[in-house]
Parts: sequence; C-alpha cells; structure tokens
Amino acid sequence: MLDKIFKLKANKTNIRTEIIAGITTFMTMAYILFLNPNILSATGMEKNAIFFATAVAAGVVTIAMGLVANFPMALAPGMGLNAFFATVAVAGVGMPWRIALGAVFISGIIFILLTVTRVRQILVVAVPNSLKTAISVGIGLFITVIGLKLSEIMVVGTHIIPPTMDVLKSAHGITSLKFFEWNIGLGSLKNPSMLLCLIGLLLTAVMMANRVKGSLLIGIIATTLIGIPMGVTVIPAHFNPFALPDLHKLAVGALDVKGALNMGIWTVVFTFTFVELFDTFGTLVGTAKKAGLLDKEGRSPKIGKAMLVDAFGVSFGALMGTSTITTYVESAAGIGEGGRTGLTAITTGLLFLLALVIAPLATLIPNAATAPALIIVGVLMVSSIKEINFEDFTEGFPAFLTLALMPFTYNIANGIAAGIVSYVILKACTGKMKEVHWMMYILFVLVVVRYIFLTEA
Repeated sequence: MLDKIFKLKANKTNIRTEIIAGITTFMTMAYILFLNPNILSATGMEKNAIFFATAVAAGVVTIAMGLVANFPMALAPGMGLNAFFATVAVAGVGMPWRIALGAVFISGIIFILLTVTRVRQILVVAVPNSLKTAISVGIGLFITVIGLKLSEIMVVGTHIIPPTMDVLKSAHGITSLKFFEWNIGLGSLKNPSMLLCLIGLLLTAVMMANRVKGSLLIGIIATTLIGIPMGVTVIPAHFNPFALPDLHKLAVGALDVKGALNMGIWTVVFTFTFVELFDTFGTLVGTAKKAGLLDKEGRSPKIGKAMLVDAFGVSFGALMGTSTITTYVESAAGIGEGGRTGLTAITTGLLFLLALVIAPLATLIPNAATAPALIIVGVLMVSSIKEINFEDFTEGFPAFLTLALMPFTYNIANGIAAGIVSYVILKACTGKMKEVHWMMYILFVLVVVRYIFLTEA
C-alpha cells in the first residue's frame, strides 16, 4: 500500500530508508522547537504557546507536504522570518503580535493566489539552470555556516571602535558615538562544545566515507551520548522524558487580520511575501535538485503541489500562533540519507507532533550534535557547483553572486535577488535578451523596488 501511495520503487527507495531519512531531518531541525519560542517571546507571547504552535504547525504542514506533494520536504517556522516578525512586533515597541500574525496570514493568502494562478510555478521554468544550481550550492554554504555557528567552531563577536574627533564634533551636536566592528574567528579547543562537534564531525565523516546507511542519524545520536561525560549533553535533575508542556494561554486563533488591514502595514506584508517567495523557491528547487527530483531542464510536476502546501502552511501557522511556516533547508539532511518521497516528510511531521509528548528528550540534543550533520550536508550540496558554466560570464557571474551572498549576508533571498538582477543586466548588455524568460524581467523590477524603496536606511 505504501509503495502505491508514495511510489517507493519508482523513486528507488524503500520504507526503512524513508523512515531513517525522516528521523534525520527531524533531528537536524528540532532546534526550532525551542529556538522559536525564545525569539518570538520578545513580542510578549507566551513561550509554551509558541512551542505548541511550532510543533503542531510544523507537524501538520509537513505531513501535508508528504501526502499532497509526495516530496521529502519538511516545514517549520522559518529562521530569519521569525526574527523579522519579532522585530516588527517587539513588545511595547512595534505593532501588537496579534496584528503581526494577521499580516503573516494575509501573506499566506497571497501565496495561495500566486500558486493557484501558477505564477509561482512559472518561476521554476523562468529561472535559468545556472541560477538553480547556484541556489543549491548557496544553500549548502548557508547550511554549513549554520553548522559552524551552532558548533562554535566559528565565533562571531563585536568590538567597539573609538570615533574620531571629526565625527564627535558633527553638525548635529553629537558628543559621543560608539562604532562596532564584527569579528569572525575560530573557536577554541578548550570549548567542550567545539571539541564535541569536531569528534562528531570526524565520526560522521568516516561513516559517510564508508557508505554506512544512516550515517547522519547515527552521528547525531552518538555525538549526543559522547557529550554526556563531556558535560555538553546535560541531563537535568528529576528528568521526566514524558512531561507535557504547559498548554495554558495558547495563541490559536488569536491573530487579528482586521487590525492588520486597518493598520496599513502593506510594506510589512510585502516583506513577508517577498522573503518567503524566494526562500521557499530556493529551498524547494535546491533540495529537489539535489534529491534528483527535477528533470534535465530543472522541472518537476510536483513543484506546484509543494508550493500550494507551503502557501497553506503560512496561513495555518499564523492561525496556530507562530510566524511564517516555510520549507526548511535542513530537509537536505534527510535527502542526504536517501529520502525521496513523502514518506520521509510524514515521518518528520509525526515526530514534530510527538514532540508535544516527549518534548524534554529533544532538549537533550545539544547544538554540537546536530552541527556535524549540517556541515556534511553542506558538502553534499556544494558538489553540484561543477555544473555551472563559469566560462560564460553572463552565467557564471550571476551564479557566483547567488551562491556567495547567501552565506555572507546570512539570507537566502539576498543571494537569489542578486542573481536575478545581475543575470538580466548582463544578458541585456551582451545582446542575449532572448535568452531571458519574460518572468525574469518582472522579477527584476520587483527586486529593484523591494531593495531600493522598501529597505530601511
């Protein structure tokens, strides 16, 4: 029955592989269950309410992705999008969080309309293969940066630069200023988290080199266990693995759509929509390409259904009480384990729902245990860079900007936007305008409008 539903044989996979892949995906993105409440609680929302919304929304929408689109993709509140949500709805400063949820709900409706009218599907045809490949590579680098930061192999900090006297005596009467400069460096082996990550990274890499099935999942579990005597994996006193979270003060249905419309926040809605459009497109195409789910021209009949589920997820997440639901780049971890069908997604979705019951167990997995999997997935995705024709500068330069800006600006949408603008300009200036799909010109205009007129100084 499962073979008929998910077409396992046609996709050259089996039940065991799909389940392992689903568990692996969950393990690499389970951090969102606890990180999202920490971020969104700045708006005045209750942490337990956010935890509930995160687990239920991620579980239901991911299961829907498996059943409707038969894609091995998992969805959850998006990183970056939740930070933006918290910024515009920060307690006592921005708009009330209920109205911000209303804005997210509206952006989801917009996505549903764009998907039903097949505008989003046209993107898959419109974007050239060089940019599609660059998106896959850029996401790989992006995932690697996430892994390096979680493991504390890469440390990011700031230091104050004293201002010059010329600046101090400005025309505006400023008498003191503080300037900050970012420092990015290598962590210390004296840090047990970094040491544990290196152990897990080498252990997982050796298993990958020997083609051990389930290498990423085994690596996460083994690293978590090794972290116990090292003091990184902390088991609290009176630990109860089956303690239910406090479900009081849930935010289900607490969104205020009418308030969002009356507040005139279309710039906020547009930003949610714009970022989600490119983040989801990039993740879907990038991970689907790596999984071999796209044809030679970079197309798939499943993309439309996947986008519809994603669009539904945005509004559903807002109804549950969380920021924008989006497809996760960590889905690549399950794909790396051989996940090829919706059974992978369903497995991941069920684990998110199960997390409501065994939430304390998920808290035991340290960042240092999931970071190695993310770094290795980055290696797998970057390998497709050889498909980009860098000899043709009109193809190579936009591709390079795409894959470089994703990790360096810590934003998938920025990389895609830069690729679109540079691709259209170079083709137009070299007499190759006919090679550019008409939709690319529309995207060009939207990107320019977004970054010039809707970006704060």
